[in-house]
Amino acid sequence: MYNSRILIIDDDEDDFFITSEYIKEITDSQFTIDWCYNYGKALELINDKAYDIYFVDYRLGAKTGIDLLKQALDNNCEEPIILLTGKGNKAIDIEAMRLGATDYLVKSDLNSEKLERCIRYAIERSVHLKALRNNEQKFRNIFERSKDAIFIADPDLYFRDFNEMSYVLFGYERDELQAMCLYDLVPEEIDSRYIRNLLAGTGEVTDFEMELSMKSGDRRNCILSMSMYRDHEEQEYVQGIIHDITNMKKADKANLQVEKLAVAGRLVRTLAHEVRNPLNNINMSIEHLLQQETIPEDSRIYLDIIHRNGGRIGDLITELLDSSRPTELQFAVHTLQTVMDESVSAAIDRLSLRRISMDIRYADEPLLVLVDKEKLKIAFLNIIINAIEAMENEKGKLFISVDSVDDVYQVTIRDNGCGIPAENISRLFEPYFTSKRNGVGLGLASTLNILQSHKARVEVQSVIGEGTVFTITFQKHED
Repeated sequence: MYNSRILIIDDDEDDFFITSEYIKEITDSQFTIDWCYNYGKALELINDKAYDIYFVDYRLGAKTGIDLLKQALDNNCEEPIILLTGKGNKAIDIEAMRLGATDYLVKSDLNSEKLERCIRYAIERSVHLKALRNNEQKFRNIFERSKDAIFIADPDLYFRDFNEMSYVLFGYERDELQAMCLYDLVPEEIDSRYIRNLLAGTGEVTDFEMELSMKSGDRRNCILSMSMYRDHEEQEYVQGIIHDITNMKKADKANLQVEKLAVAGRLVRTLAHEVRNPLNNINMSIEHLLQQETIPEDSRIYLDIIHRNGGRIGDLITELLDSSRPTELQFAVHTLQTVMDESVSAAIDRLSLRRISMDIRYADEPLLVLVDKEKLKIAFLNIIINAIEAMENEKGKLFISVDSVDDVYQVTIRDNGCGIPAENISRLFEPYFTSKRNGVGLGLASTLNILQSHKARVEVQSVIGEGTVFTITFQKHED
């Protein structure tokens, strides 16, 4: 049982009357039937979605039903359009179906039975197509609004389609990414081989953690999942999703640094207590012996050595305790540019003596932060001194930038020195860890303590023989 509005578009009133009478003979449904003989008015009614079904005669004065069909579909008409043609117009019928007509009928063969079957088919097909379009729109919304990069690619992983997050994540324009394949974004050949082998074997990659390259040259930590499918023409294609876990990894790393610092602090305090007590007894005993005038001169020499080194051990314990103790800060609002300027000034003599060139770039606007300026200068200076000592005389290049990046402030200190082995980076901020011949290993431990007291995040990247980059991120100060 249907209750539908039907518009018959025909410039011949007699033909309209005949067609409408056949439709009225359909007894199990109710129809409201109207007539339109004007091409422009008919197009207007179609655009307004005024009816449920449209019967369109091929001949419409200077225009044709094919012309009307094209314009209606170009205007996103979703209602069924049925073309009425004359006998012997098979080419027109085929063209109409190719363009998107729901059906075609030969006017001279019309009867109520054919029209009932045609209308029933058109309505049912329209209902199914609308449901399909609604579902497609739902999935398209999920596809486009996803916070993950979602893509469709051919078997060689050349991109066919992708959502907005894909080109936002990688930093490319849409047309640039359209001409690329996934392997262009994979910097490590071993990862590319692994993906190829999985697709060739199981046709699936599940939760593969890897690095992907951005247009800027930066790398981000991502999890890749994708599967191979076949479409209705048995052509293979790949659906994939890329989840960016860079920020999560950074947060985990920062939490791990905090935990390691806390554990090291507890260990240091326990150790210092256990060492300092017997050391104090040793020092007091040595001082008492040194006051004795009867001590032979050669014994006094050895007692002096013990006394001096006991004092040195005491100083080291104090330094160790200071490096692990939460830093007491005197906060005030300063610009990062000012703090960095004063830090660089403290290192300018070292730079000059070693003839190391320096490139400093600051944001134009003042970057205000709530910091303890003197403590932060110490942290910056420690990193700068380490960079200077890692570079060769007369060949060193120190790059420093202070800038606003997204919703944070970012300080970058980069050198072209010897670099740090990958296995040492994770231990870089541990107390007493050092690769320097005469180093104590407390400078960077103290630096991390200061930066974490400012709720700053520090990252280190290094390549042997090319240099090291320290990136320090600060939250913006809000008045």
